[in-house]
Parts: sequence; structure tokens; C-alpha cells
Amino acid sequence: MTIFSPLFASIESPQVSISSAEVGLLFGGETVSSGVSVTEEKALGLSAVFRAVNVVAGTIASLPIHAFRDSNGARTPVSSSHAAARLLAAPHPDMTPFELWETVIAHMMLWGNAYLWLRRDGAGQITELWPVHPGRIRAGRTSDLRKVYQLDGGDIELDDRRILHLPSFGYDGVSGVSPVRLAKEGLGLVMAAEQYGARLFGSGSLATGVLQTDQRLTQDQADALQVRWRQKHSGLSSAHETIVLDSGAKWTQLSIPPEDAQFLESRSFQVSEVARLFGVPPHMLMDTEKVTSWGTGIEQQSIGFVVYTLRTWLVRFEQRLSRILTPQPVYAHVTVEGLLRGDSAQRAAFYSSMFQMGALSTNEIRDLEEMTPVDGGDVRYRPLNMGALGTTDNTPTTDGES
Repeated sequence: MTIFSPLFASIESPQVSISSAEVGLLFGGETVSSGVSVTEEKALGLSAVFRAVNVVAGTIASLPIHAFRDSNGARTPVSSSHAAARLLAAPHPDMTPFELWETVIAHMMLWGNAYLWLRRDGAGQITELWPVHPGRIRAGRTSDLRKVYQLDGGDIELDDRRILHLPSFGYDGVSGVSPVRLAKEGLGLVMAAEQYGARLFGSGSLATGVLQTDQRLTQDQADALQVRWRQKHSGLSSAHETIVLDSGAKWTQLSIPPEDAQFLESRSFQVSEVARLFGVPPHMLMDTEKVTSWGTGIEQQSIGFVVYTLRTWLVRFEQRLSRILTPQPVYAHVTVEGLLRGDSAQRAAFYSSMFQMGALSTNEIRDLEEMTPVDGGDVRYRPLNMGALGTTDNTPTTDGES
């Protein structure tokens, strides 16, 4: 039985399921109360949404990602010739790793799901990852609870050997939910405000004033009066001049009605709404009117962004990606230390403390600072006045430490 036959089955049926997010994709964007149609692509046209997705997806895609082997609790990087390392270094034949991972995270943020087509060699080893638009795939479970996928409405069911599914937050255990669809009313209000503002300016409602007369004028006379008025009041040379109008002509200054000007306030509101939706602090969306509550310095703000926003995306990304890395136990890890670094003085104090307690060697510190290793830099040291409790032995240990 295919995954889609239970669509109209009773809710008690164990053969379910299609997620609500996938059902939403079947019918395109909904027209919300504000009268506009909301889709993921249209939402990306909002500057605040574009910036929020760009800053999260771009930041994650720019971070180093490596494969590690877990051996008895010890983490060791795999060699560059390892299949997992080769896949992470070149996951796509023409897309760079940055472009691929940026696309994947953007799909997760907007549609709630990202899908990668897995291409294998003759030995069954995964060699390429191809992103698939989320609107082309529907996910569900069979009667025996296997997770399968349908591509482009076809009848062929694909499984995890062909598709890598990276869902974001969801509530049915099948797919993630689209934040754009969940917040469609709020984003629809933002879109409607933008359209309203564009029409307000485009309709001429912001004309500076009206030149009127009690007499009936022909079109040529009206045009001539308008030209005379423009000549008399335009330009620096006409500043503070007295303008004389004949034939009962009168000038009336126009201003934006208060109800029309309120859309300007909604422009500010939309940034806060989008920032809250995607968990991005407003100052990263170029809204500096409000002070962030994540600290007063750039370092503290960056740490807050990593801990409260990027961390959740990174954990989802790493755990799903680790499932396709072979042979096990090999896993993917994204390095975020570069985002957490303080200024040079703070880093120097941190490195000094870690070096003196033997937690870091010279070469490990140099590696964190993207410097080449030096001979003899792998030895770790400890202060001479420290050692195991009750001993006075400070001779070098068998593993090279002293």
C-alpha cells in the first residue's frame, strides 16, 4: 500500500501518515485574511525574511565541517582519504560545499524540510548529494511504519537509501512544519502592508498639493498654469519669492492622512515579527533601534546567537548527516569555535590558562588561530608545583606529557 492511500482513512488507522506540512505543499500558498497569497518563495521577497534566512544559512554554511571517528570515547579526525572526508569536502559535482549547505539550511528554515538525493557508486558508497526542492517530495510512512518518499507525484516509493531527509521542528514524527505556513497571517499582514505602501506611492496619493481655480480651464490652459507654477516655486533661485496667481487660482498643500501613514509603523513591526519567527536578533536584521537583551558587546551578542539559534540548527544538521557517513562509528561535526572567539586580549588570556593547566598544546593553540604547527609543539606541560595528590614525581609521563 502506498503512503498516500491512507489520506482519507480513519484517524485510528496505523497506516498513516502525511504531515500537515506536506498537505500544505499540495495546494500552494493560501490566501490569508489580509487578502494576499503566502508562500515560501513570496515570503523570501520580504527583506527581513531574506536577511534572517541568509544570515543563518550563510553562517552555518561557512563553518568548517569535518568527519570524526569515535574510538572508546576519544574523538579523532578521519584522514582526508576516508570516504566520509571526501564526501564532506566535495559533496556535489558543481556546487561548492558552501552553496550546497546554504541551500539545505534555507530549505529547512522556509519549508521545514530539506531533501538530498543520494548518488552512489558501484560499491554502494555515497559519492554525491543533490538538493531537491521541498515542493517536489512528499514524505510519509507505510503500514509497517517505514519512512518513504514520493517524488513529483510518481508511484515509485523511495526510501532512506535514496533520500536524505533533514526535517526541522515538527509534531508528527514524519516531517517538519513550515514556519512560513504557521505564521502565514502575520507574514500576510507584512506583505499586504508592503503592497499598500507601493500602491500609495504609485497612485500619486503623495502629491505635494493641488492647484485649483474657480474658472473652467481647457487642458492647454491647465497645463500652462501648471508649468508657470512649477517655474515660479521650483529651484533654489525661487526660494522665499512671492508667487502671484491670477484667475482665482489657489494652492492647497497636501499631507499624508494619518491612516495612510501608519503603514510606515508596520514596516518597523515586521522586522520584530520576522526576528521572533526565526530566532534572529533584530540588530542582525539591520534594525538597530532597539537594544538587544543578549549582551552589550559584539562578542556577547554573537555568543547568544550561536547558543540560542544556530545550535539547534547545527544539532539537527549534524545528526542527520552523520547517518549517511560510513563506515560507522563516523560522525559529522561543525566547528563553531571561530564564532565564539573574543578579541585578541581575551583569547590570549584563555590560551594562557589552558596551556598552563596542560589542556592545550602549542600546536593546538596555533591550530585554533589558523597558524601552521611547529616542531615540538605537540607536547603538553603542567606547572612544576602541581601533580598527582600525595606524590612529588614530576618526570615526563609515557605519553609525552610532563
